Amino acid sequence: MRNRGHRSRGLVAAVVAALVGIAGLTGCDAVGGNSSGPTGSAAQSRKPSPKPTPDWDRSPRSLAAVGDSITRGFDACSVLTDCPEVSWATGSDAKVKSLAVRLLGRTGASQRSWNYAVTGSRMADLPGQMAQAAARKPQLVTVMAGANDACRSSVSAMTTVADFRTQFEDALSTLRSALPKTQVYVSSVPDLKRLWSQGRTNPMGKQIWKLGICPSMLGDADSLSAAATSRRDRVQDRVESYNTVLEEVCAKDRRCRFDGGAVFEYRFGTAQLSHWDWFHPSVDGQARLAEMAYGVVTARTPSR
Repeated sequence: MRNRGHRSRGLVAAVVAALVGIAGLTGCDAVGGNSSGPTGSAAQSRKPSPKPTPDWDRSPRSLAAVGDSITRGFDACSVLTDCPEVSWATGSDAKVKSLAVRLLGRTGASQRSWNYAVTGSRMADLPGQMAQAAARKPQLVTVMAGANDACRSSVSAMTTVADFRTQFEDALSTLRSALPKTQVYVSSVPDLKRLWSQGRTNPMGKQIWKLGICPSMLGDADSLSAAATSRRDRVQDRVESYNTVLEEVCAKDRRCRFDGGAVFEYRFGTAQLSHWDWFHPSVDGQARLAEMAYGVVTARTPSR
């Protein structure tokens, strides 16, 4: 969720120097001998009815992930650093048990899952990531994006809801033009205001926030003034609007499943937050994201 232009490792070092129908059934007639078997209505009654192919496969055999720093495991292992091995979507860490590991097994995940998320990405970057993912021809693509569209230098710099919708539609269109049958799991944007409320009591975390992590929400973190409160509320309103867009656009695609707001509604506590920046998910937080995604992907019916 971190903004692109603020990765100042030197400054961080000074601050913290110690610190993934039936397909031709064959059988025998029960009549035996040279009999031609039942005919007419009797034959019809014995003929199995073909089962329609389901739109959603609960056991996809390959997976590609797109999105932002959360899917890259940013700040989960060390300060201002990606840690893709603990990614909720494609990671290999046993403590996380990523979505890829849960669906494909450890060996399958290492061979048939790919992570194209990029720290700092916004929704406008998603079509390009989708094109990369499509080249692998995965059976499932996971999407977690939108936090950086709200986490801007100011409220006025946030991505408009209309642009967010167009960009997400473009991303899905990019995928569909190449892979019309690939399934898509879409995560809601996390509750940024809750992350602020959980992290604002940690002195070190607030120092890291000052390096440019989500200024629109985390700037002047201790202030409870009317202006600061109004600013945070406007960011929160935008996040909720983004989630409405994700749900609505996904609902138009029969091979897309939105998480029903599960990630937004999850009450991340200090155990689920990075102990470097107290904002991004920790290893435990990544595990919770993997668990939620697995529940949606393997559900018999969509959550919406």
